Amino acid sequence: MADTYRSEENGKTGFADVLLYISLFPQLIAGPIVKYNSVKEQIAARRVTVDKLAAGIRRFGLSKKMLIANPMGYAADRIFGMDTGSIDTPLAWLGAVCYTLQIYFDFSGYSDMAVGLGKCMGFDFPENFDYPYSAAGIRSFWRRWHMSLTGWFREYLYIPLGGNRKGRGRQILNTMIVFVCTGIWHGANLTFILWGFGHGVLMSAETLLTRKDRPKKRALKPLKWLYTMFFVILGFVIFRSDTVGYAFAYIGRMFAFVRLEGAFRVLLSFCTPVFILTLAAAAAACFPIVPAITNAVVEKRCRKWISGICYALTFVLYLLCVMTLAADSYNPFIYFRF
Repeated sequence: MADTYRSEENGKTGFADVLLYISLFPQLIAGPIVKYNSVKEQIAARRVTVDKLAAGIRRFGLSKKMLIANPMGYAADRIFGMDTGSIDTPLAWLGAVCYTLQIYFDFSGYSDMAVGLGKCMGFDFPENFDYPYSAAGIRSFWRRWHMSLTGWFREYLYIPLGGNRKGRGRQILNTMIVFVCTGIWHGANLTFILWGFGHGVLMSAETLLTRKDRPKKRALKPLKWLYTMFFVILGFVIFRSDTVGYAFAYIGRMFAFVRLEGAFRVLLSFCTPVFILTLAAAAAACFPIVPAITNAVVEKRCRKWISGICYALTFVLYLLCVMTLAADSYNPFIYFRF
């Protein structure tokens, strides 16, 4: 245990506390990555209150997984399972977007489950996702995506390598090492390494081209967001593909600007009202709309009404999840693979 070995962690740590930390099942399988020193005091003394229990139930991310990630994953699996010669440009983009939504709502859904269960038992786990698809820039994306993993690599690899303290060239090298290791972390496949390498190149490019003393222009933010999502989607195509050859062939179809009759029929098979509504809801949920509305409401009475509506929606979503579990056997656990 690195945290207990370090000098700053010189307090007495009981063996039972370490066993409890290791077996803390809400975060063990699906994240977020929780360091021992961030929950050490909570293990020693924590309180389970009605408010915390209610917050944990509301936070439980089952609807993200069942109602958004699974339908998006079904479409992505079907499209990525096709031969690239049978895929035209619209279908290729649909598959890429669906997988981009699937992996976010699957990962963040399981993280919300862990955070929610933790609250029910008196723990406050760190946030793992902060609306990463609203980021304007790859650096901003990685400050919002899988934040516990990013923090882990920063503390245990990037900073020990020297971080940004040994010149710009060493900073770029350290960044590339961290992102290649991030790719390897997700699996022993060249596609994961290439995905990590690509993000390292983009991060390094932003480091070299961005000046801290230059004022930020808000008018350019939509363009930066488009650039970010463009490369994030392309990166996830590589991440999703079984081989590098398939990844580049698939990306080629995304920019081939061709239309195939067979692919068009597959596209139409997805265009049901439920799928379109799910796709629209997923796109909207990628942005902090609800927190913005909640923060804009100043009146205390209105906040109570909003809280009551949220509890009612939580119950409705729970019923929909149960109905979906009973009616559909498609329930992949992609988080566990990584």
